[in-house]
Amino acid sequence: MPPAAPYIDPELRPVLEALSSTVPPSITPGMIGRFRALAPDPTVGGLVDRLGIAHEDRTIPGFADADLGASVFRPVQPVTTGPGLLYLHGGGMIFGNRFGGVGGYLPFVASHGAVIVAVDYRLAPEHADPVPVEDCFAALAWMAARSTELGIDPARIIVAGQSAGAGLAAGVTLLSRQRGGPPVAGQLLVSPMLDDRNESESARQIDGVGVWDRTSNETGWTALLGDRRGGGDVAESAAPARARDVGGLPPAFLSVGSAEVFRDETVAYASRLWAGGGAAELHVWPGGFHGFENFAPASSLARAAAAARDRWLTRMLEG
Repeated sequence: MPPAAPYIDPELRPVLEALSSTVPPSITPGMIGRFRALAPDPTVGGLVDRLGIAHEDRTIPGFADADLGASVFRPVQPVTTGPGLLYLHGGGMIFGNRFGGVGGYLPFVASHGAVIVAVDYRLAPEHADPVPVEDCFAALAWMAARSTELGIDPARIIVAGQSAGAGLAAGVTLLSRQRGGPPVAGQLLVSPMLDDRNESESARQIDGVGVWDRTSNETGWTALLGDRRGGGDVAESAAPARARDVGGLPPAFLSVGSAEVFRDETVAYASRLWAGGGAAELHVWPGGFHGFENFAPASSLARAAAAARDRWLTRMLEG
């Protein structure tokens, strides 16, 4: 018996229908170039100006001494050492750039003196595992090493991301525990891409519908892992759902829509964090498709999701 069609929030249905002509459910390898050609979010510059914060483009060291593009967002006049946030963009490991989605976090620069570093990690398939997660770990190490210059308390760095970026944030957190630092104070995971096996009930259900379906997921994971995808030789830092031990990890925020591929692996990861004695806050948004927060930010569901994320982040930044 085939899986049931996913429930879509009524306010989101027309948005999803309108998206179908430009954002197909299934992304195949031949479509990667098309999505890489999309321009960076043009609203970030205006938001920086409205908030009265500073934005500086930097070149920072990545894995194996590669040069990575990064943006540093911080207060114009920092008064004290503040918290840091490493932001990792989405794009299924195969496209995207550091400006995608970062706007949702910029108000915390003005309100809490946070310093945000958004990084352009290298993309698969040209740069397969472990390059993307190691690039992100290198960015964390750079933030900690340059904490005085940047105005960051190195004990208060949170890693955050959406989709592939959230999976990388979870992977960076696992690497930090494995390597004894730099410390991660919290992990903010929105629709995290965690499991290369692509076998969950939600993966079977979101097939040919929505945004980033089962085929897209196979495209992204295969680009990252090649023939290793779904097999026994996959590191937990690449696919955090494979981590055998999740004890001792920092507090986590996990948010996912009920109508997306990543639903079940997100719920399972939160459950494992709880079972390991960890602190995890989980939200499953009924009828939310992948990326609904970005595609329909004015919808009731997206506003609720953003509010929950911001409440958790506020507690972390003030705690």
